[in-house]
Amino acid sequence: MTRNDSDDPRSTAVDQLEAFGLSTYAARTFVALASLGEGTAKDVSALAEVPRTRVYDATAELREYGLVDVQQSTPKRFTAVSAETTGRRFRREYTRRADLLTNALDEIEPASPNAEQRGVWTVTGREMVSDRVVEFVGGASEEVVLVTLETLLTDDVLAAVRAAIDRGVTVRVSGMDFSATEGDIDRLPDGCGFESSRAWSGVPAGRLLMVDRRRTLASVLVDGDGEHPPDARDETAIWGAGENNSLVVVLKAMFAWLNGGRE
Repeated sequence: MTRNDSDDPRSTAVDQLEAFGLSTYAARTFVALASLGEGTAKDVSALAEVPRTRVYDATAELREYGLVDVQQSTPKRFTAVSAETTGRRFRREYTRRADLLTNALDEIEPASPNAEQRGVWTVTGREMVSDRVVEFVGGASEEVVLVTLETLLTDDVLAAVRAAIDRGVTVRVSGMDFSATEGDIDRLPDGCGFESSRAWSGVPAGRLLMVDRRRTLASVLVDGDGEHPPDARDETAIWGAGENNSLVVVLKAMFAWLNGGRE
C-alpha cells in the first residue's frame, strides 16, 4: 500500500515550513535535524537530500529564525529547537505580521465606508462565509437576527453574538435543525433564541442573517441533502448592504415571514 505524501509527517512539516517562508533546503534541513536530534552537514545531507554545501546556507537561514543552534566544533554540529518552540515562534511571527497587515489596511480603508452598496456579493467556502457573518455581527449597533444550522454556529460566530449582546445589541437566533428555545444548544446565550414557524427540512439553506435591517446574508449548502455537515467548500453565500439594496429588501420581507408576519 502506497503512502501518500500528505500522510507523511516529514512531507507535511516541510510543506508547512515552506508556507511560512522558509526555502526548500532550509525546510528539509530543519526537518532532518528534528529527526536526528543533532548532526553535521554530512548527516543532514544524507537524510534530507540537500547538497552538503547548501546545508550551511540552510542552517544560516534557520538561525535567523531562531530555529537552529550551532556547536563550533570540527566539523560543525547543528541541533533544532523543539517542536513546541518552533510552533510558538511561527505563531508569534504570524500574529505580528497579521497585526501589521490589519493596521496597514485600517489606514487604507475609507474612514466612512459606504453604507449603501449596489448589487449582490458572493462568498464561497464555509470559513469565508463565517468570517463575513462574524464581521457583520461585529458591526451591529441595533439588531441581529440569525437563522442557522447548528453545525454552522461556530465558536467564532457565538463569540460575535455574545459580544453584540454585551454591546447592548438585540440579538435573536433561531435554528434550522435545532431548537433555540429548548436548550438544545448549551452554548447559545440565554434569552436570544426564538422559534421560526417555518419548516426547513429538505431545504438546502445554511444560514440567514440580518443586521440592523441594513445588511443581509443568505447561504446555501452545495450538496443540499442535509444528511451530513458541510465540508469546507460546501457553503456559498450572497450578501448585500443598504436599506434600498435589492437583497436587503427581499430578505427583510423573508425575515418578517419567518417571524409570522411580524416586523
